[in-house]
Amino acid sequence: MPPAEAIRYNERTVSERINSRLKEEFGGRNVKVRGAKKVSLHLMFGIIALFADQLLMLVR
Repeated sequence: MPPAEAIRYNERTVSERINSRLKEEFGGRNVKVRGAKKVSLHLMFGIIALFADQLLMLVR
């Protein structure tokens, strides 16, 4: 695999792990609100919680 493709593959796996965790652990799969702004806010709260969790893992 050429170096450029390897870098792209690694970036993609990182983003897929983040998306999976957001869906499975932080409520991204079952959004029970309607409207783009409300859905966006719901997902942003999930992302904030995900980042806070990652920071706590780094501190430990």
